[in-house]
Amino acid sequence: MSINDVQLTSLAIGEWYKDALLTSPDAAPATETPVQAPLPASRPIAPSAPTPQIATTAAPTTPAATSPTEPASYKFLGNNRKQIAIIVHSPGTAFLPDNQLSFLTKMLEACRMNIGDIAIVNSATTPILIAQLRQQLNPNTVLLFGLEPVTIKLPINFPLFRLQPYDACTYLSAPALSLLVENSEESKLLKSKLWICLKTLFNV
Repeated sequence: MSINDVQLTSLAIGEWYKDALLTSPDAAPATETPVQAPLPASRPIAPSAPTPQIATTAAPTTPAATSPTEPASYKFLGNNRKQIAIIVHSPGTAFLPDNQLSFLTKMLEACRMNIGDIAIVNSATTPILIAQLRQQLNPNTVLLFGLEPVTIKLPINFPLFRLQPYDACTYLSAPALSLLVENSEESKLLKSKLWICLKTLFNV
């Protein structure tokens, strides 16, 4: 075989002349597949800056006022079946101490009623506004024990032991139950006056 017929591969030529061969810009790429470097991770495109806004001073936020047409929610003891509200002032208790509640229960029994017929509200736990109380309980009778009418924002005043009609409701003001439960001559006199009013009020 002639030397002219010897076929040299590109790899053999590169090994022989590796120090002399230069890669031409126009040379065809080598047959070996070059190792590709990993592509750089794409960077997230930063969002465009928002248009500057002129700062304004906001008015201080105040709690929403209760609507005048929205009655306050008063806690009460009883079922209010006969729409009779009994307003007391008894600090330190949810409604009344046991001895005063017992006296009030006996008083209702004498009037042929019970706790389920009335609603006892303690003004010592929540100040009473008569307009809001009437929207919630719709009483036709209100008994005040130890409270003056002006205390519940009633626009009229009247003395103790007097039945007072006003605005489709009858009011009766009496001494505090703490005075009525005492074992004294004064307490007996007060109870007798109260009983006279209750007999007239409830037709007993």
